[in-house]
Amino acid sequence: MNDLSLSVTRASRGDRNCTEPIPRVAIYILISLFLLGFGVSIFILVVVHNFIFFLSFLFLSAIVVALVVWNILSYRRNAALLFFLQSSCDSDLRFARHGQLVKITGPVSCGNVSLESSYEKVGECVYTSTLLYEYEGFRLKALTAKAPCFSWRLAYSERFSTDFYIYDRKSGIRSLVKAEHGHGRKLIPLIVESRLVNTSGNRFLSPNLIKWLTDRNLSAESRLIRLEEGYIKEGDSVSVIGMLYKGEGDVAMIVQPPELISTGCQWQRLLLPVDFDGLLLGTPRSH
Repeated sequence: MNDLSLSVTRASRGDRNCTEPIPRVAIYILISLFLLGFGVSIFILVVVHNFIFFLSFLFLSAIVVALVVWNILSYRRNAALLFFLQSSCDSDLRFARHGQLVKITGPVSCGNVSLESSYEKVGECVYTSTLLYEYEGFRLKALTAKAPCFSWRLAYSERFSTDFYIYDRKSGIRSLVKAEHGHGRKLIPLIVESRLVNTSGNRFLSPNLIKWLTDRNLSAESRLIRLEEGYIKEGDSVSVIGMLYKGEGDVAMIVQPPELISTGCQWQRLLLPVDFDGLLLGTPRSH
């Protein structure tokens, strides 16, 4: 069983298994260029009285700022990874080579170990995620914490995955997805959790929620909290991107690629490249 809870905490602090589309150094360079260009445009405006250059500079700067902001917000929502997963074509395992990057879509079944969701107690799962958020209100340290001023803080997380089988709907071949912990394996789940509990309007905690909190030595005091949970149970259809490994007897396995994989420039969504490290797991696009 692969405990992904620590990766959730790191991701909430800005540390993910993928690179940022715009490095901080590039942002600092853009700020320096903007200040330099703004000073030059003001000088030309005052000395030459040329409004065209000044307005053109403001227009170009607005486009660059909009592109940067759009990519930063999209990065926090894993938009580039989601679009890469859903837009990639499904592979045919009958013709795929050993060591090739493949995308497999189909229903899943449990391996030797199955999981149970933490709050709803849904069994026969291959992936579970339960997140508890607490409302912090106005934060003076919002900029350093990479969070908005009025924010929800991740207070507790449970996220697990295990090895499972996936039935490729294109080739009819069943493959083993190595999502269990071991040898530095990493999994990047793109599963959206459903909101089960929200006390923003009513701070009264239900008995089930109080029991869930006390079982985990968490405070059961009335407060503004939000509980979200997501899972993949046996029979659900998912999409996986990883490296094909063919063992003895042509047993197909999907493992983590040994190198970083780039999503490439996705100009349809105005998204810059993002490099990720690990298996990609998500739900297929509905047609």
